[in-house]
Amino acid sequence: MQTPFSLDSRLELCAGFVRAGAKLADIGTDHAYLPVALMLKKHISSAIAADINPEPLSRGKQTIDKYDLAHKIQVRLSDGLLAIAPDEVDDIVIAGMGADTIIGIISAAPWLKHRDKHLILQPMTKGERLIKYLYDNGFEIINQKACIADGKPYTVMLASYTGNEEPCDELFTYTGRLHPELYKEDREFLYLQSRILSKRSAADEQNARLSQMIIERIKPYDKD
Repeated sequence: MQTPFSLDSRLELCAGFVRAGAKLADIGTDHAYLPVALMLKKHISSAIAADINPEPLSRGKQTIDKYDLAHKIQVRLSDGLLAIAPDEVDDIVIAGMGADTIIGIISAAPWLKHRDKHLILQPMTKGERLIKYLYDNGFEIINQKACIADGKPYTVMLASYTGNEEPCDELFTYTGRLHPELYKEDREFLYLQSRILSKRSAADEQNARLSQMIIERIKPYDKD
């Protein structure tokens, strides 16, 4: 069935990382658009649309009921993943939050440290902190892409647990597994990272060096 509404580019990118047949958790759902879109396409087997507040859940329930999907998608009041059991989900989307909030949600669910679980993460701010946390705690970024939403670049990362606690270098926390040689959106996101670092350079010369290293990585490919 064709989706009767369009996901924004951030949610579309998240959707692209969800495995076929997965049991999905959409943490911090808004209108339940992501699980409904994936269910209408028969891409997932079940879903939980969760939020810490009742208002988004009410909006989500309206969307779910509109498309007659209550037998496939649950709405659940939950602080992060605290009200969700490990065997209920395979792929977990945590989107539209700051990195520190995402880190708190992951830290409070130790069962995510399992190779079969996939985390699809879209930090609105401080993505470098999230990447550092993942690698410090045995997770690895499998894939990462960027998109443009409302004129601003964002990134989405797909991560899973490996058990290898290998701290990554500081530059990697800003560039991750993006591919500026292939995608304009990835270059736009990296330019944003460079600008953020440049603004911090007065307080720390290392930020200026990192900013310049990012620019040098992008420039050979930025011909648009």
